[in-house]
Amino acid sequence: MDIVFSRPDGLVDVPTHYCPGCTHGIIHRLVGESLAEEGLVGRAVGVAPVGCAVLAYNYFNCDMFQAAHGRAPAVATGAKRARPELILFTYQGDGDLASIGMAEIVHSANRGEKITVIFVNNAIYGMTGGQMAPTTMPGQRTTTTPGGRDVNLCGYPVRVAELVASLTTPAFVARMAVHTPARVIQAKRAVRQAFAYQKAGTCFGLVELLSTCPTNWGLSPLEACAWLEQNMVPYYPIGVLKRPEDGPGPGKRGYD
Repeated sequence: MDIVFSRPDGLVDVPTHYCPGCTHGIIHRLVGESLAEEGLVGRAVGVAPVGCAVLAYNYFNCDMFQAAHGRAPAVATGAKRARPELILFTYQGDGDLASIGMAEIVHSANRGEKITVIFVNNAIYGMTGGQMAPTTMPGQRTTTTPGGRDVNLCGYPVRVAELVASLTTPAFVARMAVHTPARVIQAKRAVRQAFAYQKAGTCFGLVELLSTCPTNWGLSPLEACAWLEQNMVPYYPIGVLKRPEDGPGPGKRGYD
């Protein structure tokens, strides 16, 4: 019998700890497939965050670091500069990257470090109980905003991809989503492209992935996918914001 679908070489064969309906598992697969298809599994080194993906080192079939909260890009920078032949990637949530780790991601991108950042945006702090994150939507209820996020008190959600794309340093910056099969296919292309750029020694790469958190959103998995489409996609447009071929300067207006 021909095998048409199997676990990629980039992942190990173990159950995960993620909640039912969580899309971290889909994103793990996209990373594992991309590493395998680019022939990078033996050269890859990942950096796990603090947050829901803190145990990512149990799932990827490559060497992994565990970074302090928000410091994954700094750890990846050190490893990449010491061993430039390796393929370094960070896997970070919105609390880890966009809150305590904001300085690390901005300066790593601005320096043009040849690393790949997988940024999971589910609009909430997941592991620690569902608090408001930098990416929480206006009016969204969380454990720390039971009345909904008030933009007059908390400001508006941070658009990380646009922030990174505004830097002069050439980079590959994209935002995709994983809540429908079509979007997963699109996201896979972006993740693989980011690794291909690093493989060629071209540029820093960041792929933001809109993800669901049914448990902390208080929704079923299907309802969470619909909520993401209705509420997050209009505020966080999907597409490629910046390519290294465009040269120095901010990302172009619009998304392709």
